[in-house]
Amino acid sequence: MPTTAGNRKLIAVIGATGQQGGGVVRALQAAGQFRVRALTRNPGQHRGLSDEVVEVVEADLNRPETLGPAFAGAHGVFLVTNFWEKGTNEFQQASAAVRAARDAGVTHFIWSTLPDVEAISGGKFNVPHFTGKARIDRIVREAGFANHTFVIAPFYYQGLVGALAPQKQPDGSVGWALPLDPDIRCIHLGDIRELGDIVAGAFARPDEAGNGEYLPLVGDFMSFKETVDTLNRLGHAFSFRRVPKDAYVASFPGALEIAETFAYWEAHTYLGSDSSDRIALANKIAGRQPTTFSAWARANFPK
Repeated sequence: MPTTAGNRKLIAVIGATGQQGGGVVRALQAAGQFRVRALTRNPGQHRGLSDEVVEVVEADLNRPETLGPAFAGAHGVFLVTNFWEKGTNEFQQASAAVRAARDAGVTHFIWSTLPDVEAISGGKFNVPHFTGKARIDRIVREAGFANHTFVIAPFYYQGLVGALAPQKQPDGSVGWALPLDPDIRCIHLGDIRELGDIVAGAFARPDEAGNGEYLPLVGDFMSFKETVDTLNRLGHAFSFRRVPKDAYVASFPGALEIAETFAYWEAHTYLGSDSSDRIALANKIAGRQPTTFSAWARANFPK
């Protein structure tokens, strides 16, 4: 049967205007196998999306009554929540989305999760923005969808030009001062826009990726020193200084969570274990190798 708009299955994408959801929308559109319904709290502010997708529909994770209509008729749902948004209760939001998707008859549910730091570290490290997402996995697993998949976002390359961009240092250099051992190779990184390739592949291949598989996006596995050295080989002159955790924690609100995250990475790596099999499966499902940090930085890191 030819693939036409009428017979392609519909995928509803929560967070379609964000980095993860936007990547999912683009990958689904590029693959051409599904129709796309972009879900956003403010459809009127994102009319441009309608050029890329079949529908732009209102859905607000804090207003569960909007979710049923948003998921109606959908074969699949992609869900991501934003821990850092003020007032967010990820468990509440995700639980509401899972319930609404199940009630709407959704077949394949894909949840963007992160490792369970509390379980991995035996409670030694407290990293709520990781563990909070991991605790939602059980809700997805037990909902009874015909297919469900977990995708894992890495440390975004984009973070190094965003929240963790180099700063002017007291010695006049530009770079980073962090409570992290720069020589420990512990960071799984990637171009977050490419998570969509894994999600689109999982929706297309549920027999291989729809039985509770964990599919991490990993373009590179590096120490922080290796990221700095890579940038400096491209013509930058960035510095790195390791600072004591206590001093860092006192330096700005929210620093404790970041310092705990780094301590967890040092002890267990970002993904928390040897994930080579999961990474290999994710790349197979995506149908491509993700972009390396060097290639991304060459194209995207401002000189």
